[in-house]
Amino acid sequence: MTDDYQRDIARAIPDELARRLGEDIIFNRLPPETRLTEEQVAATYGVSRSPVREAVRLLERDGLVRRSARRGFWVAPVSLTDFDEIYICRIALEAIAAESAARSPDARAAEAPFADLLGRLRAAEACGDARGFFDADVEGSELIYKLAANVTLRRLLASLEKQALRYRFFAYAQSPEVIRLSVEGTATIYDAICAGDAARARSLTAELIDSIWHKMRAVIGQSFQATA
Repeated sequence: MTDDYQRDIARAIPDELARRLGEDIIFNRLPPETRLTEEQVAATYGVSRSPVREAVRLLERDGLVRRSARRGFWVAPVSLTDFDEIYICRIALEAIAAESAARSPDARAAEAPFADLLGRLRAAEACGDARGFFDADVEGSELIYKLAANVTLRRLLASLEKQALRYRFFAYAQSPEVIRLSVEGTATIYDAICAGDAARARSLTAELIDSIWHKMRAVIGQSFQATA
């Protein structure tokens, strides 16, 4: 076993642990403000305590975990304040991504994968599958980001990604109305991108995210304390 291979394994374990912990937080298997210990996480995920520390650092960077010297670490709370801040940023950044995607020379060629994704969204809506809807919706976003081909924009979106995904799944899990709204809006956004209508793609995206934001504010406010 080479030194390079050992270093790759050492890096991969914290990354994989952070991914799995992150999924458990996003999908509420680890609810907000759940207290965690290194021993508990190591035992649950079958790793030693050493990669737990690095995984926690990565999750703290992504806004999913908080920690302090005295209190250890815990799942970051969900709040109306965070929700508002994240969605205000998402409106602007996702709208730019859709506009850039529509300007891509590959936009027309994306018609088939967009149609497939839209079919999955409608099927998930029909059977009330919030997780299936979420997965297809996220894949659609990734395709838009790929078409946009803007490294700086992708970096800015990535800084919001994990926290935004947490609220996004919560919205779909809690509100069939949000799912319906998202299907209708997403279909028109996909059409605008494939038609190369950059201005329409941008405005439709901003309108959709703004509508979901305002529809979910009351639900978030009722479900969680509005702490920072």
